Amino acid sequence: MAIKATIIKATVQVSDMDRGYYNDLKLTIAQHPSETDERTMVRILAFALNASEGLKFTEGISAEDEPDIWEKSLSNEIELWIDVGLPDERRIRKACNRAKRVFVYAYGGRVVPKWWEPIEENLARHQNLKVIVLPQTATRALANMAKKTMELHCAIQDGQIWMGDSDNNVLVEPEMLYGML
Repeated sequence: MAIKATIIKATVQVSDMDRGYYNDLKLTIAQHPSETDERTMVRILAFALNASEGLKFTEGISAEDEPDIWEKSLSNEIELWIDVGLPDERRIRKACNRAKRVFVYAYGGRVVPKWWEPIEENLARHQNLKVIVLPQTATRALANMAKKTMELHCAIQDGQIWMGDSDNNVLVEPEMLYGML
């Protein structure tokens, strides 16, 4: 019998001063059995950073043809494709050809440059791609906040992100690896 996904319920109070976006998000996330708490929290962070009315979690790891998060237009065109982790070059190219904007939130510390270096040149022609690196100390600290039910706050100002719960606050300072902010 296959192990089922863990259902995570998160309320995230987003105050994005950079975009002028303020909202309380009620998120339901299916955490795949092979998915770490770190990856789940990075997905929640990526959602909060790009929150909008049309943004949705997808099947994630379970679906090869879908990103972790996306936003589609009313005509079913992919406006925004968001992957977290270190997707392969072929997947990123496919995303860039299917979506108007593609964001990759990479994490993993020292492995990120080793992943990016061999594929950077081949992806240089994609003007709709942004690759953002999240510091390992921050993503690991976020993982320590993971619970089945979470009340989180996320404040974004001048490119800095403060994410926390009632007991913890984590400063996340993303680094643009590729693309323009």
